Amino acid sequence: MADRLDGTTALITGASSGIGYATALELAALGANVAVAARRRDRLDALAAEIGDRAFVIEADVTSEASARSAVEQAAEHFGRLDTVIANAGVMLLGPIVDAPLDEWERMVDLNVKGVLYTAHAALPHLLAAAEQEPRRVTDLVLVSSVAGRVARNGSGVYNLTKHGIGAFGESLRQEVTKRHVRVSLVEPGAVATELTDHLRDEIKPMMAQRFADMERMEAVDIAETIGFIVTRPRRVAVNEVLIRPTEQDA
Repeated sequence: MADRLDGTTALITGASSGIGYATALELAALGANVAVAARRRDRLDALAAEIGDRAFVIEADVTSEASARSAVEQAAEHFGRLDTVIANAGVMLLGPIVDAPLDEWERMVDLNVKGVLYTAHAALPHLLAAAEQEPRRVTDLVLVSSVAGRVARNGSGVYNLTKHGIGAFGESLRQEVTKRHVRVSLVEPGAVATELTDHLRDEIKPMMAQRFADMERMEAVDIAETIGFIVTRPRRVAVNEVLIRPTEQDA
């Protein structure tokens, strides 16, 4: 059935919390085997306990090319194939560009850009191979971006840069592999109630709190269900891009 993932394997990066955690539960509910990758082993073990036997825990830091490649290879080896990759791991470190701590920029480029590139590079041979096989004969690479990949804001400069860059990479890759039935999709959430803002500097947090004070933010499950919709479309349908905002978010 087009709306099930039975007999397939998904790898989710950044699966220890938020969108990644919720997406692992969603894809498992749709029938997929799920390999969950992140740095926090305790969180992954708790997630795997919720899922059961079809979960496989991989402790990985995708800012390392070797670690990202190992995560992909472990997932493919453990389950015998790799059909769906959700490149979700990311960090948002906002603030003015002038006098910004350079290490914050480096962290965002390392995770939001290099981590995605390393994951995609390692996964593509497996996705291309699985796209030629039953049960679905189509595979998916989903890049979790942000509304920041469309709209540049004062105070979000390097975060904007990373998310715009992933959008450009994903569209170019889509054109390259779509005729081989590897679908590349970009998901661009607006404000979501996750741990993403926990990493902000103390002086930046009040600005973010004020921005979202009168807004009901989305939940991680809202994005997970959107991803579930994308990857369960029939072979003939590719959802290339989804911009999803809270109803009350106007920009």
